[in-house]
Amino acid sequence: MPWTLPSRPSRRSLLAGAAGAAGAALLAGCSDDRPAVGETGIPLERRMREAAVRDSARLLERYDATAAAHPALAARLAPLRAAVAAHSAALALTPAGSPSPSASPSAGTGAAAPAASGEPVPPKPADALTALADAERSLSEARTIDLAGAPGELARLLASVAACGAVHAYLLTSTPGAAS
Repeated sequence: MPWTLPSRPSRRSLLAGAAGAAGAALLAGCSDDRPAVGETGIPLERRMREAAVRDSARLLERYDATAAAHPALAARLAPLRAAVAAHSAALALTPAGSPSPSASPSAGTGAAAPAASGEPVPPKPADALTALADAERSLSEARTIDLAGAPGELARLLASVAACGAVHAYLLTSTPGAAS
């Protein structure tokens, strides 16, 4: 009698297949709970935090340069600049709560500096505010993109800082005291 394939799989073969598939899925989802380390040997989270701190420092330089070029805007910029400085400090902290080795203690000292990347501050106050808003918006968008690769807690922090940057961009380009 020739051997023929059964019309349907046996219960035993279905259970074995399901167990194998579940085991493979579990193994594929396992991780060693260590941060990803690139070719540099520096954990991903630390590299991302250091880059975020550098970006915040450049934004602080833009705030300082704008306030120095347009002293009449200094009071309007002060609370926004303070928030950017607070973001920089929060990003500089490692998950354990100790400062990152690259965190600059001089960040946020209020000393006037040239605008980031050597860009001059526009001569008109309205244009200077627009340029600062563009810098906030650009950094907010970059941080939103970075969320995809960031570890959990850092992703939440980047999302909060990105949202705040978007609000700063709005506040910089809105007319103070105007009713909506």
